[in-house]
Amino acid sequence: MIVNFDNAATTFPKPVAVKKAVVSAMEQLTSPGRGGHPLGMKTSEMVYAARETAADFFGAEPENVVFTLNCTLALNMAIKGIMKNGGHLIISGMEHNSVARPAAELAKSGEIKLSVAEIFPEKKKTVESFRRFIRNDTKAIVCTLASNVTGQIMPVKEIAELCTLRNIAFIVDAAQAAGIIDVNLSQGMNIICTAGHKGLYGITGTGMLISDGKFSISPIIQGGTGSGSHSLEQPILLPEALESGTVGTVGIMSMKAGIEFIRKIGIKKIFTHEDRICRRFISELEKNPKVTIYRSDSAEYVPIVSFNIRGIPSERVASSLAKEGFCLRAGYHCATMAHSALGTDTGTVRFSPSVFSREEDTVKLAGIINNL
Repeated sequence: MIVNFDNAATTFPKPVAVKKAVVSAMEQLTSPGRGGHPLGMKTSEMVYAARETAADFFGAEPENVVFTLNCTLALNMAIKGIMKNGGHLIISGMEHNSVARPAAELAKSGEIKLSVAEIFPEKKKTVESFRRFIRNDTKAIVCTLASNVTGQIMPVKEIAELCTLRNIAFIVDAAQAAGIIDVNLSQGMNIICTAGHKGLYGITGTGMLISDGKFSISPIIQGGTGSGSHSLEQPILLPEALESGTVGTVGIMSMKAGIEFIRKIGIKKIFTHEDRICRRFISELEKNPKVTIYRSDSAEYVPIVSFNIRGIPSERVASSLAKEGFCLRAGYHCATMAHSALGTDTGTVRFSPSVFSREEDTVKLAGIINNL
């Protein structure tokens, strides 16, 4: 039997309701907004219903929910759309490459000025790290809500307050937080970017950009939107402005079902279960003097645990565990900046449970690790 503890990459297995939603969409739906015939109309209604579900979940208006292929595309759209005419951008030193690479490319080409704020276990020190980089031409701050390497939760409410005071756009990468902890525009974020295939339990190839509508996002992609087809100008209103081409109807239905699944169980109950799994895992590994766990008592975490075994490369550890039927991710997790900050030159092994994870599997896994 294969046990997936790499749910920070993609949750597996998926809820039965999500599987049913995918099959139903394939059997009944086509392209939304592309025709006045019954199939097109029904699909448009279902996609709008999904937009409403997501809007309610994240505290947005339905028209400000933009469906994307993944969180990476959403982040690129937000960063490049906000920074189109230049300015100063601040990102954190724990960002995933989906933030770090587009930011670095814009800076390298001379289109923007870039600063990187150091992250600390203590909230106040992290907030001050961002504060000291703010200047008159600062246009946006981008920060992950929870690190995909360690799971550390960032002080987004406090950073949001900084942004509000200076009229700075606050873009948040919620890929590792959505569906695990409460993520809502009411917390002061202007733009939430997230994946659909992780904590929201949708299928791969899904994501969202959710805006409060305060900041205009220039499209980085133009094309057919199903509206205003007589004009060569891209629509300026959301969601059409950022949804060029036919949206992924099947994936959207999977996200809708995933959010409904989360709501049925309760997000607090999901977090409590996954956090308990992580704490049991840590308690078993702490007995081993060769194991280093990358957590601090001064910080809060989503259910992710990064660790290393002294003398054994992370890739070799993950390979050994895979032979025993356990799936964990090793290496740099597409977040080279985070590993530079942590000093993990060869990466780490990442453990990330889901709502379906079992404590007995966790104990068995820890036993294998302790015997490596």
